[in-house]
Amino acid sequence: MGRRILILVAMLAVVLAAACSSGPVRRISEPAASIQQLAVQADGSWLVSLRLQNYSSIPMRFDAVDIGVSVGGQAAGALQHRPGLEIGPESADVVSVEMAPDSSARMLLADALAGGRGVDYALDGTIEAAPADRGAARSYKVARKSALSPAPGLPGVLR
Repeated sequence: MGRRILILVAMLAVVLAAACSSGPVRRISEPAASIQQLAVQADGSWLVSLRLQNYSSIPMRFDAVDIGVSVGGQAAGALQHRPGLEIGPESADVVSVEMAPDSSARMLLADALAGGRGVDYALDGTIEAAPADRGAARSYKVARKSALSPAPGLPGVLR
């Protein structure tokens, strides 16, 4: 009889604990950014396909991007964009941002493309994002180093 009461009390505790839970966990993580593709335009400007990654467990609204870009160790300029984009939980999306690069970075990239070589790049700046169901955005620091390689069959394009 005592064992049955103990089991009943344990089951009741489990049911009460389950009833008190508030639903799925809302985890907000820092977003990330990377260059998915860089295409050199006829006028020398760059069209950058910027991948925005939402690591949160809820949809996030990406309000603004202000990221400095370096290629081959040379400052190239800034990517400034107001995407106004909602990205689902643990998902990513790509935005295209036109950029007028610094002349030394433009020459460095042209030399790398002419030689069929890749180039290292670095991103350093901020992304303003907020939960899609809430108001004020928060500024998140972004710092990334990676590399781009020439895309076969696509002149002037690095991925």
